[in-house]
Amino acid sequence: MAPDTARIAHLTHALDASAVLELFPSRPRLLALGEPTHGEDTLLDVRNELFRHLVEQEGYRTIAIESDCLAGLRVDAYVTSGTGTLDEAMAHGFSHGLGASAANRELVRWAREFNVNRPTSDRLHLTGFDGPLEITGAASPRQALTALHTFLTAWLDADGLLPCTAATLDHLLGPDDRWTEPAAMTDPSRSFGRSPEAAELHLLAADLVSLLDERAPHLIAAAGREAWDRARLHGRAATGLLRYHFWMADSSPARLTRLLGVRDRMMAENLLALAARGPVLAFAHNSHLQRERSSMRMGGERLEWWGAGSIVSARLGAEYGFLATALGTIRHQGVEAPPPDTVEGLLYALPEDRFLVDPRALAAALGDALPAPRVSPWFGYFGLDPAHLAETDGLVFVKDLTQS
Repeated sequence: MAPDTARIAHLTHALDASAVLELFPSRPRLLALGEPTHGEDTLLDVRNELFRHLVEQEGYRTIAIESDCLAGLRVDAYVTSGTGTLDEAMAHGFSHGLGASAANRELVRWAREFNVNRPTSDRLHLTGFDGPLEITGAASPRQALTALHTFLTAWLDADGLLPCTAATLDHLLGPDDRWTEPAAMTDPSRSFGRSPEAAELHLLAADLVSLLDERAPHLIAAAGREAWDRARLHGRAATGLLRYHFWMADSSPARLTRLLGVRDRMMAENLLALAARGPVLAFAHNSHLQRERSSMRMGGERLEWWGAGSIVSARLGAEYGFLATALGTIRHQGVEAPPPDTVEGLLYALPEDRFLVDPRALAAALGDALPAPRVSPWFGYFGLDPAHLAETDGLVFVKDLTQS
């Protein structure tokens, strides 16, 4: 029998920074907040308020969101040093259409304001941690490979060290449209990812990344830690993109699963690199950040893979914290009030508009007979899986989403 509303109400807390951190024995090095759907500014407003308090009150100094990690360098440059304008950062610093969001614009504006007159060591960073990928395909590795090669050429006595010249890279890369061919997402034969040129580029990229690590003491001393970190980001993006293109050219049944896994591995590597520099707040879809194996249906097929959160959690252990978000309605998308026998339905019956729940205490209150997962009538919303409650550190509930 499900617990009554009064018992559930005792498990809820105000949604603020202190209540969130009370869920943990110590402050997580990487604290991730997931969303169950994309494109809803109400959820981003909730994120902004919570992250603002965690930055101001708890010392977090990096915010990473589910956006292109290379484009995000432009946003970070604006936020940390005022390079460019807010309009330019929004127009060119995001992928997936995120630059058009009013809530994202407000986050960037506030982060820049926070950094004014603040010492460099205490400035807030705001960047992306996704690969340079879209659902329809992946970018050319040109930008990442060229930036990595340029950095090594500038800071090394290159006689005999670099495995190739810039001209060789340019020749092997060829025109970018061979990499960004839209038909390759559904037709592996249209992908350039298993061509002889791509295979050679994969080896060269690995060698350039190895050289970057082998010469780290010299490179960090000569160029500075920030520039070396940026070169490593370019190295991760280059090798990740080449691997992604390789699997785009695959025709086996494993193709889509591997593409999902490669993307989330890129996300995980970027998050781990950021966390190595200091405490990080991350924001992405629940499926990317949860500890359990992720799943989705695509083309009538159920796909399962290990998401970025599961990879990071395996590496960081208790230093990784995950807050999932669940919600009641998205009426402009046909998602009405949740059935009362679902977890969302139990929470929807409470009077507050948004609050925090201890999911492990909620799972204990529900007992062995967990409610069935909520079935969404709209493909864009992923309902909460009650089986995940015990592996989730906090649950944010938002009652109703209004159309942005």
